[in-house]
Amino acid sequence: MVLAVTAAGLALAAPRGGAAPAEGPDDVGPRRHGAERSVTAHGPGGAPVSAPVRIADPATVRLLSPGDRVDVLASGSKNTAARIVATGARVAQVPKSGDTVSGDGGQGALIVVIVPRRTAAALAGAAADSRLAVTLW
Repeated sequence: MVLAVTAAGLALAAPRGGAAPAEGPDDVGPRRHGAERSVTAHGPGGAPVSAPVRIADPATVRLLSPGDRVDVLASGSKNTAARIVATGARVAQVPKSGDTVSGDGGQGALIVVIVPRRTAAALAGAAADSRLAVTLW
């Protein structure tokens, strides 16, 4: 009897269609049962931190305001598709008007986003060999 009640409870609690829903705005999307969590998932190493991110197109940064949610994408070259490095990152700081670019603008503009610690590490790694861009939610 106890076994039957436990089995029924587990069946009701199981996600439909074999996919677990995203756990929050920092997740990349639904996960398959048993699949590894994305680098943006909450959990161990998922405490929020401030991460500076240099966006390649400074004109895009002028569209941002603190509190906006963005996806951060990385592209190694013009011939490769961009990959999502962080999703649902909250913008904490943007440059003041007139301070949007450094030098001639070729280096992009620096913003600060709030992301889980592991995502901050992924952003730093992506910035080492890729150009970063954002899409606004």
